[in-house]
Amino acid sequence: MLKQNLFPANILKPIARFLHLEEKKLEERKKTFEKEDPFSNSDRVSDNAAIDTDAAEQFDHSRMEAMKKEIDRKLIGIKKALAMIKIGKYGICESCGKMIDTDRLMIKPEATLCVKCEKEKEK
Repeated sequence: MLKQNLFPANILKPIARFLHLEEKKLEERKKTFEKEDPFSNSDRVSDNAAIDTDAAEQFDHSRMEAMKKEIDRKLIGIKKALAMIKIGKYGICESCGKMIDTDRLMIKPEATLCVKCEKEKEK
């Protein structure tokens, strides 16, 4: 099957470059969160911290885990968009098969659903 890109290469290359940069930034941010996670400190196990300190560490750990999960979700979207560019299906709604509005792709280049299908999914 032939690739059928809706967008010319001169449009797709900067999008792919932007997505690769975003991917790199998110990976770095995730590493930072992992370092800042109080549970990553090996001395924590032998530390007899006060209950309030322990609670604060638990809260910070939960917050870091939530942020890492959000980054993972974004990374999946970016990798999926890059794959769609590669196979020639970037900008096509996964649900209805219609072209995703270019304004939407400008705001969210990793979008895989058109606005109508996204609204249906959210219901």
